[in-house]
Amino acid sequence: MAEVFPSIFGKNLNKEGVTIPDDFSDKNLFVIVAFQKWHQPLVDEMIEILEECNVQNSYHILEVPVIQKLSWFRQMRLDTLMRVAIKDSNIRQRTITVYLDKKEFRDKLDIPHEDTIYWFLVDHISKRIYMRGSGVISPNEANNIIS
Repeated sequence: MAEVFPSIFGKNLNKEGVTIPDDFSDKNLFVIVAFQKWHQPLVDEMIEILEECNVQNSYHILEVPVIQKLSWFRQMRLDTLMRVAIKDSNIRQRTITVYLDKKEFRDKLDIPHEDTIYWFLVDHISKRIYMRGSGVISPNEANNIIS
């Protein structure tokens, strides 16, 4: 099982380049990884639960759509479509799209398939993964994380 979250580069929906987890040094990260477009309702449900439990006070909540490398033009088109669909600047800031070799990424994190979302709690100093899971977290689990 992977112990350290790998450094991955992407752009948030505000067009800012970001390296996860390296560029986040003030608090730990709650990274939600999605591989398929149909995962969005799962991500939205998870973020709603996390915010209801005030996880954002202790963690950066990051939504990370992982997309197989595309041509520059196709990446630009997809990024534009996502920006048009999402108006909220906070959501744009925390949504960081990465274009990479999906299988290599999954292998580094011991992710067996793309059938659901995966989440990782990452220490902002050591980059170590100290908790992980798949699917939508329960409110009870979210409350246990921050207590």
